[in-house]
Amino acid sequence: MLVIPAIDLKEGKCVRLRQGRMDDKTVYSDDPVAMADQWIAQGARRLHIVDLDGAVNGRPMNGKIIEQIASRHGNIPIQVGGGIRDEDTVQAYLDSGVRYVIIGTKAINAPHFIADLCVEFPGHIVVGLDAKNGKVAIDGWSKLSHHDVIDIAKHFEKDGVEAIVYTDIGRDGMLSGVNIESTVALARAIHIPVIASGGVKSIDDVRKLCDVADHGIVGAITGRAIYEGTLDLREAQNLADELSAKK
Repeated sequence: MLVIPAIDLKEGKCVRLRQGRMDDKTVYSDDPVAMADQWIAQGARRLHIVDLDGAVNGRPMNGKIIEQIASRHGNIPIQVGGGIRDEDTVQAYLDSGVRYVIIGTKAINAPHFIADLCVEFPGHIVVGLDAKNGKVAIDGWSKLSHHDVIDIAKHFEKDGVEAIVYTDIGRDGMLSGVNIESTVALARAIHIPVIASGGVKSIDDVRKLCDVADHGIVGAITGRAIYEGTLDLREAQNLADELSAKK
């Protein structure tokens, strides 16, 4: 299982939000490219980058920074989300060296868009399902839809998406622990990989996710924990590798 550092971009800076609230942010670095360098130096084998401004505005707002990171680390798979609402944006990110694009709001508002992308860009499309109380949130987490997480995930699996990034927004940025139960329920309901997100705070959370990884959980995204030091990235990835080797 991969422990995946999150680099959330707002106004050109590396930040973290609490429960997705744009007005409740902590700035961790003025140099997101340097942060990417740091996490890769500490053993990261994938990066998760979110353009928070893009998620709100519906179009990329920090694209140049993302391109810089991708060009510097072409051997590291990078997954990018936030404001990806058309095929041209997907193509531009893939051309810049990004490996996976994560579609969130547009996937819910226009499900046929995902089916079309999976045909045009096979192997590169990931759907981000951000949920609270089992319902999918959209528009930068500002609204709750009526869609059930598991039902919509099954739909996108049929369309051919590569993976699902599942975020419990009630726990994101709160260091309150991963929602293991709901993550496992989703992973068991589908056959494509699930990447867990939201609430990772310590090595114990990584251990708990490794214990259930056989259900189809291939990675855990962590943000605030590694920025504030409650989780050591290198230690966490080493533990995940060790536990995976024993299975």
